[in-house]
Amino acid sequence: RRQRQMCIRDRDYSIQLDSVLEHDDGKFLWFHPRVAAMPRTGGSLRVVMTLQQHLHVSDFYSGLYVMHTDDLGKTWNGPEARPELAWRDEPAGVVRAVCDVTPGWHPQTGKLVAIGAKVRYKDGRQLYDKAASRAAAYAVHDPEAGAWTEWREIAMPDTGSKFYQVTPGCTQWVVEPDGSCLVPIYFNGPTGACSSSTVLRCSFDGRTLVYIEHGDEIRLDVPRGAGEPSLITYAKRYYLTIRNDVKAYVTSGDDGLHFDPIRPWTFDDGAELGSYNTQQHWLAHSEGLFLVYTRRNADNDHIMRHRAPLFMGQVDPEKLCVIRASERVLIPERGATLGNFGAAPINERESWVTVSEGVWNDGARRRGAKGTTLVARVIWSRPNTLVLDER
Repeated sequence: RRQRQMCIRDRDYSIQLDSVLEHDDGKFLWFHPRVAAMPRTGGSLRVVMTLQQHLHVSDFYSGLYVMHTDDLGKTWNGPEARPELAWRDEPAGVVRAVCDVTPGWHPQTGKLVAIGAKVRYKDGRQLYDKAASRAAAYAVHDPEAGAWTEWREIAMPDTGSKFYQVTPGCTQWVVEPDGSCLVPIYFNGPTGACSSSTVLRCSFDGRTLVYIEHGDEIRLDVPRGAGEPSLITYAKRYYLTIRNDVKAYVTSGDDGLHFDPIRPWTFDDGAELGSYNTQQHWLAHSEGLFLVYTRRNADNDHIMRHRAPLFMGQVDPEKLCVIRASERVLIPERGATLGNFGAAPINERESWVTVSEGVWNDGARRRGAKGTTLVARVIWSRPNTLVLDER
């Protein structure tokens, strides 16, 4: 029976793995590639990828670069450094950048919105010396004009205490039917090492994201707490996955702001999923909900934090677990980490998972890693009507 289930699920989609870039010169790696699809006049589609340079110091990133394809990845333009999205200088040798960016299409206004975390650096080291050293930042792309705004911040309440530091890092966010945006964040007060997670509801008029309210404050009294939340809506319910140093967590709720108590991710046989200290992301098809993740126990002890290969498994939306028989390798490991990735719908036939290889030593190179930016194209056997509904 288990083999039969696997075959049935295997026929639901195929995987095509494309290489977009290769770069490994010891100075930087392309990192955090994430995509969003923009409908164009006449029915065509442009896919925009945002990415940046990891400068070979932990969590030290350049300004944002942009690529795009008009033929579903056969050819790419870029990467292009956009001056609006570049570093900004502050006094005393401090620079400000925005990293961990996720772009998304806002159909009600016809704009592309890139949401990420503003960070401040000095000598390659992140600073937390004042309120909003980490803040929720966004930039807006007007496809008609071909222009980007500069980075702005979502104005938050209580920045002196509760929202002293705010990070919408590597997060999947949701556009509601009324045009409001549900943006997961993690946040810290002036003291305390453990982050909490919540979801912001923001209005968007095509130019400005405005905080309206936030939902449940999800806490974990475990090292670093609840971080890098990602949200998706499926079958009229909202699902949230949360990173933690020890294990990954999941919850769901009715409105995108309020959720049931969190629980660790498991397989459907009750065994722990084994994903930890890195992000997980969602893909949704009209006939199923899927999780993309890394985990232990995959002959991958040589990979830092077991951050490769990238797996995809179907989720039981009622039991909130991954169906073990459905698990497939989306992107094989070849010595590099694959933990900082993105997942997004493209059209009714394809969803994409995007990642760049983290090449940190010669051992990774000997196993075949080349600093490659990869697109795993999940090609559905039946149309994904969720994409048609959203656009």
